[in-house]
Amino acid sequence: MEDELYLNLFNQTDWPDISSRILKTEKEDVERALLREGKGGLEDFITLISPIAGEYYLESLASLSNQLTKQRFGKAIRLFAPMYLSNECNNVCDYCGFSLGNAIPRKTLTPVEILKDAGILRKMGFEHVLLVTGESARVVDVKYIGEALQLLRPHFSNLSIEVQPLYQNEYEELIEKGLHSVFVYQETYNRESYSKHHKKGKKRNFDWRLETPDRLGRAKIKKIGLGCLYGLTEDWRTDAYFAAQHLQYLEKKYWQTTYSMSFPRLRPCQGESEPEVILKDRDLVQLLCAFRIFSHELELSISTRESPAFRDNLLPLGITTMSAGSKTNPGGYANDEDSLEQFEISDDRTPQDICSMLKRYNYDPVWKDWDSSYDQIQTTSLKKASVSQSPESAAILI
Repeated sequence: MEDELYLNLFNQTDWPDISSRILKTEKEDVERALLREGKGGLEDFITLISPIAGEYYLESLASLSNQLTKQRFGKAIRLFAPMYLSNECNNVCDYCGFSLGNAIPRKTLTPVEILKDAGILRKMGFEHVLLVTGESARVVDVKYIGEALQLLRPHFSNLSIEVQPLYQNEYEELIEKGLHSVFVYQETYNRESYSKHHKKGKKRNFDWRLETPDRLGRAKIKKIGLGCLYGLTEDWRTDAYFAAQHLQYLEKKYWQTTYSMSFPRLRPCQGESEPEVILKDRDLVQLLCAFRIFSHELELSISTRESPAFRDNLLPLGITTMSAGSKTNPGGYANDEDSLEQFEISDDRTPQDICSMLKRYNYDPVWKDWDSSYDQIQTTSLKKASVSQSPESAAILI
């Protein structure tokens, strides 16, 4: 029913009112939120992302964020790698290199090509892999995604996807095949901006995308990844508020699921439009710290979109998850073709370089912290997938 969805709460919340409340924040409000360590919920979050908090209290935010992160996560950083399976896409989005209107070669990996990339990632040490595709239900459908999961499940302890939004029963089907988590970024919670940047295709349906985490929660997914693409909407602070509101709703309703928040900023890509706003480094630091203070259990992730020096400096501020050695094109680990990239990366250090950096700062690189085979239903799927592995696939991964 509609009243059971986040969409209903979203429609009852006035964007201009939230923007006004953020701008009206005073120093005393920020100081109270810091003393409460964010226990004031969304009211505290409003103050923590305010301009006055960023101008006068950034050091205090960073100190508290560091303290809370060490209490909950210690000094462990989980490493993962994205594996791009396809750049086929039926959407026209003016910020994405995979957009239908971009004249780039299109490629969808075959099973053998998937295993070639998988073999390289396994040799690097990865156990956590995020499978990424463009949004093309015709080429990259649920059947294709399911077969990729079954193909890879015997070789990785944790498989996630970032694909087009699906129906609840489709997520349930993929969970049975080894799916652990789903990343589905709303991109922006501003309807007008969303419509402006998503010009054609099913992704234009704002409500369908916004309802996706509810479908995932009902499907009993282990983890849901949320986030905005900062740069699409001028009022990034209010965008962040709605991401926090969405998170709070999900944490309360689907409490057995864990959550992740990512902070991508627009990066260069073919066919990209100019960002509506440039999110400065100190703005991103404020955002990250505000989310950590708001949700102490939240996984905070930073990608290779950011520069090596900046990623290193973010470590003490709440980060718990990092990608490493990323390729953003299909088959990029086995056959690097820059022309197929979704966006340019900034941190091109190898996974070994990242591990050395983490150890230098006394952090523990974590390659494996969960194995979906602990779940009985997924153990059964694993056995079925293992039986179906061909000698050819085994040879590729040796």
